[in-house]
Amino acid sequence: MAKKEETISLIDTFSEFKELKHIDRATLVSVLEESFRSVIAKMFGTDENYDVIVNPDKGDFEIRRNLKVVADDKLENPNLEICLTDARKIDPSYEEGEEVSDEVNFASFGRRAILNLRQTLASKILELEKDSIYNKYIDKVGSIITAEVYQIWKKEILLMDDEENELLLPKNEQIPSDFYRKGEQVRAVVARVDNTNNNAKIILSRTSPVFLQRLFELEVPEINDGLITIKKIARIPGERAKIAVESYDDRIDPVGACVGVKGSRIHGIVRELRNENIDVINYTSNISLFIQRALSPAKISSIKLNEEEHKAEVYLKPEEVSLAIGKGGLNIKLASMLTEYTIDVFREIEGASTPDEEDIYLDEFRDEIDGWVIDAIKTIGCDTAKSVLNAPRDMLIDKTDLEEETVDDVIRILKQEFEKE
Repeated sequence: MAKKEETISLIDTFSEFKELKHIDRATLVSVLEESFRSVIAKMFGTDENYDVIVNPDKGDFEIRRNLKVVADDKLENPNLEICLTDARKIDPSYEEGEEVSDEVNFASFGRRAILNLRQTLASKILELEKDSIYNKYIDKVGSIITAEVYQIWKKEILLMDDEENELLLPKNEQIPSDFYRKGEQVRAVVARVDNTNNNAKIILSRTSPVFLQRLFELEVPEINDGLITIKKIARIPGERAKIAVESYDDRIDPVGACVGVKGSRIHGIVRELRNENIDVINYTSNISLFIQRALSPAKISSIKLNEEEHKAEVYLKPEEVSLAIGKGGLNIKLASMLTEYTIDVFREIEGASTPDEEDIYLDEFRDEIDGWVIDAIKTIGCDTAKSVLNAPRDMLIDKTDLEEETVDDVIRILKQEFEKE
């Protein structure tokens, strides 16, 4: 009786295990059947003549062995056959060639069989648990989750989710000023799921640009609704970030929507990122203009682009250079990351800032040429009269998106100025 109770307790033990580890009932029943069959096959060489019935509703199981009735002098394999005399002890009506099905008490197989079953079950359930964690988190890569700090080590933090799955936040995925105590809640993005040797490791990140993107999606409804798109992100975690956004609705100011009234939307993100400064700019496919915006708050005088090598030479007035470079070079570094252009900053020399002594800045023509036209031309790196006249007409039309007639008027006005002289 004690042995049978010990065997039945196996079902209880792993039923509880199932509840803790969220393994579904059908899967656990299948694993139990496989485990019993595995032990039986090891003991008798085959499990083909055994029926294993697990009843999850009652929390018990039944094992039945099917034996062929043979004459008393022809019994060769007691695991597959039963002699006629013994069969008739069960039921006097049995004849040779018929099949006897009798219930087997698994506990009668001995303690070694029970121990083997426990080990087999534990191994299979551990595999299932790993698969379950992998399948759960592989679909969450790129999503923000919240988990509790369980243990803090030098190189990483161990966290637990609400199902007590283990998650890792490595030191290099933490913002430099991050500091946590055991029991605190941490928000991070699922960066990747490693599954080396079927051992799932969930790696989180707070330094990934994706984390910043997901935070904006949570705080800015227009992004979540698809009215505003995040086109580019550049981050130096804990220091500064630049994010380029674009609106698909002319009525929506993407920068204003992301910042919110008096910074209401962006303040929460800044706090989450340990006071990381965030610059939000309007995205444009015009690379010259995009570089100008990326270098904000500096104001650029002119740009020379090398599109093949993805390089840009930026010319600024002396007082603007330090703004362009930024504290510790952060501004220009982030602008380069955002635009994917190597940016070189040059200081305009006072008194010789124009390439030619007879040249004239375009801004001097604002009484004859519309300001928006001058601004459009300056975005392609032409900020003096001669730089415009020396540029190919087709290039001016193509790069500025101005009408041919407008470009021709600009060229005519600039030529007239030099003809007067």
